[in-house]
Amino acid sequence: MSFGFPSLAATEMNIRAEILKVERDLGASGGRGNSPDCAPRTKAHPARIVTLATLSRSLPDRHIAGALARNLHAETGESVLLVRMDAPEAVVSVRDFATIQPSLNGEFCFAEFLQDIGGGFKSLGLRLTGEGSEPGSVKALLEHLGRHFRFVLLHAEVREPVQRLFECLAHSDSTYLFVQQSTENSSRFEMLFREIRSRFNGNFSRLNTVLCLADGEREQMSSAFYRESGEPLHFVIHGCPRPENDCEAGTGRGLFAADLRRLAREIGQCRIGLALSSGGAKGLAHIGVIQVLEENGIEVDVVAGCSMGAYVAAVWGYGCDGKTMEKLAREVEGRWGVWRLVDPVFPPREGFIRGQAVKKRLQRTIGDVQFSELERPIRVVATNLYTLDRVVFSSGDVASAVHASVAIPGVCAPVPIGGESYVDGGIADPLPVDVLEEMGINRIIAVNMIPTPAYMRCCLEQEREQESLYGRRHNFFKALNRHANYFAPGNILDIMMRAVHGSQIRVAEEACRHASVVLRPLAMDARWYEFDKPCKYIALGRRVAEEQLEHIASLVNKRAVSHEPEIVDNPMAGIA
Repeated sequence: MSFGFPSLAATEMNIRAEILKVERDLGASGGRGNSPDCAPRTKAHPARIVTLATLSRSLPDRHIAGALARNLHAETGESVLLVRMDAPEAVVSVRDFATIQPSLNGEFCFAEFLQDIGGGFKSLGLRLTGEGSEPGSVKALLEHLGRHFRFVLLHAEVREPVQRLFECLAHSDSTYLFVQQSTENSSRFEMLFREIRSRFNGNFSRLNTVLCLADGEREQMSSAFYRESGEPLHFVIHGCPRPENDCEAGTGRGLFAADLRRLAREIGQCRIGLALSSGGAKGLAHIGVIQVLEENGIEVDVVAGCSMGAYVAAVWGYGCDGKTMEKLAREVEGRWGVWRLVDPVFPPREGFIRGQAVKKRLQRTIGDVQFSELERPIRVVATNLYTLDRVVFSSGDVASAVHASVAIPGVCAPVPIGGESYVDGGIADPLPVDVLEEMGINRIIAVNMIPTPAYMRCCLEQEREQESLYGRRHNFFKALNRHANYFAPGNILDIMMRAVHGSQIRVAEEACRHASVVLRPLAMDARWYEFDKPCKYIALGRRVAEEQLEHIASLVNKRAVSHEPEIVDNPMAGIA
């Protein structure tokens, strides 16, 4: 018979109750159906007008636009209209709309010219005449289309920065500009941004740059993007085929297809974000959570992590699946395995270890990969040592950013990057839910490894009950460890870690209130330095994720009721 288990059970019940309360407060239990970004179109959720434009002649832009429309309908269950501007098949024009607009009585203007495309969306070819009166009619036409379709995608087959692109940009909620890497495209890109700066007073908020990389191609143009727009690349599509290739054959698989689905979810404002907290070795539970997500086909669009959460995010973003990550974690399994991660500093002025061994271990897996080359977008959180600002890395070398994020103050030496020094991201933002919110993601799964004071009190009570039952056991090696190991419980580094943990609790709990689903893989006997026991924490992460799988699935898979507009085929709407 064992004492203390009622306290443990009570704690777990309290944690589950807290999670359910947060979910009720946030309306998360309803999943996608209650999510405001995918709700049926109302006055509060008007239609979204999105422009898809390209400056590159060698991009399969027609296929990209069609695939995005198809995926957008599949992901949101809403009505989608793809308008192909100046396409060869276009038989109606903006001038035609201006002619028939006064006679419309709520019906759709070009009903007989709509093409019902396989995949759930409709297509319309539209000519732009370039007349002086056209700009006013474009705005009225887009408003008309928005009254009949939840999403209107304007495929602007534009090769130069001309007036029609600026008209679309002016009247769209967002514009995605697809570019490739070449000297010609770079010059066009810079010309476009100079023109936008003059026409829109330097406002780039609605223009998003999408870099299309061919198989095996690496990003080389980011300097031009930074110089002209002042912002990093918004999105990267990998494995982009050439127009003459059979694009349709690869629609449902590969990195190219996965990136298009991810971009469609962004346009539909129904992306899934995963926030991974700090926690040292306890953060290995993130691997177990990821395994459950993969096994149940739950796609995650962006991962934000700090400290150990950043390490796991980097490996997963690189393309390693959950099983591979478990094998990597088990390489340091056993009594002496963790010493492979230790590279002592003598004298220990800034920290006891350099952290280079951890960085090299990560580089063995992902190499010198850049953020733009990752299969899944990630954000890495670190803390500026001198200003204590939260810093979010989204470009540059991934391994260096992760090295900065895991640099526990006092344990690891600070990491210099670009003339600044960085330490553990958990100091400023231990559970980066807010990073995902700032990206416009409001469906967030948070994995919080930071226990609350109530949980720790329960752990202490259980430990005292065990001691009162069995007595305090004396062990020579434990006593030796207590006096020789600075990381042992009660010693200087353990005290320092507890102090850091104390400052993280309130921040992490506030972050949990902004997440849709919160997973807490907590254990009474968890220790932040137990990297030699990966299976213990991976199993813990799996168990908690499986317990919350129903909530996660409802968040991801539930569709809003689609209110497909009824297109009235009225002769008055025809073109004489």
